[in-house]
Amino acid sequence: MTTYLNALGVVCSLGAGKHTVAEAMFGAATHGLHDLEGWVPGQTQTVGHVTAPLPAMSAELSHRDTRNNRLLMLAAREIEAELRDAISRFGAGRVGIVIGTSTTGIEEATRSIATRGRTGSWPADYRYADQELGAPAAFLAEWLGIAGPAYGISTACTSGARALLSAQRLLKSDLCDAVICGGADSLCRLATNGFHALEATADARCEPFSRRRDGINIGEAAALFLMTREAAPVVFLGGGASSDAHHMSSPHPEGRGASDAMARALSSAGLDAGMIDYVNLHGTATEHNDAMESRAVDATFGRPVPCSSTKALTGHTLGAAGALEAAFCWLALTDPERRLPPHVWDGEADPSLPPLAFTDHDSRLPPGRRYLMSNSFAFGGNNASLILAHTA
Repeated sequence: MTTYLNALGVVCSLGAGKHTVAEAMFGAATHGLHDLEGWVPGQTQTVGHVTAPLPAMSAELSHRDTRNNRLLMLAAREIEAELRDAISRFGAGRVGIVIGTSTTGIEEATRSIATRGRTGSWPADYRYADQELGAPAAFLAEWLGIAGPAYGISTACTSGARALLSAQRLLKSDLCDAVICGGADSLCRLATNGFHALEATADARCEPFSRRRDGINIGEAAALFLMTREAAPVVFLGGGASSDAHHMSSPHPEGRGASDAMARALSSAGLDAGMIDYVNLHGTATEHNDAMESRAVDATFGRPVPCSSTKALTGHTLGAAGALEAAFCWLALTDPERRLPPHVWDGEADPSLPPLAFTDHDSRLPPGRRYLMSNSFAFGGNNASLILAHTA
């Protein structure tokens, strides 16, 4: 059974909406990284902050009012007509929701905990449910009136990618006729301080795969797809997942789990490695991640496949990253000029790593049917690779 990505709504630090995000990404004349002060004591953090105005919650949804849900609503509103049409045609009980996240409403919870520490009482608007990992899916289900399966996935930085794989299973199992799937994460003090404590954050804009790379920039985003069995230009061929459990926070140095996820994705899609036209790399700009991914990509493809990391443009959006970078592949597949996301960095390759064929502003996909892979790797050795194709 073939599944399709019929619609896309997206917001990230590059902007809100497919057109705005695509032009900013393909042109790479700017980026979405900004300085943030005051969240990490004594430090200025470079982050991918969404500056687009976020929608206000209605009175009926005021109990769902978190920044994470506002990001999600902004992405959903871009494709609200398609979503409501699917609900109307298939029925509320045949439409599902799967959302990947890692931060959900924890920033609001953090502020409430601080208030309780000062005053001894919880704020009147504090709701524990806001920080639950299923909260984004529950919010969308309530807003749209959906009665089908609705749940969250939180596998750290593969959450958004795993949400798409889970959505495809719902369709293949005939539990749903349409699934709203993707990821959403918002900036929060817990994540910024946590990654700083791990010495994993960069002092300035990150430099994926550079010999000078020194860490990530954290970002925020929401990316939502409508996945169905109805034919559309972009096919979701599937993907592969693995869990090597090498270390709590470090990947296997040779990228065994990453290689396994890519191999499973190719097998799931019925493709060989020579058919992939582009790989969106996880590319966090940390020393160990980029090293293992370089080795895994080299071992998997054995040829200079065009590839890039987009995290120097958006920051690492954590639980939303897998969905956001699948969205970038969707945008490349539907772009009339067949443009590819450029690899933005200092051009200083690490001589200790296998060389990769990084894209630039002039890189283009070939005409005809095209196959793109998107990689996501996470803490605990949790790995996922997705494959999208154009039906032309």
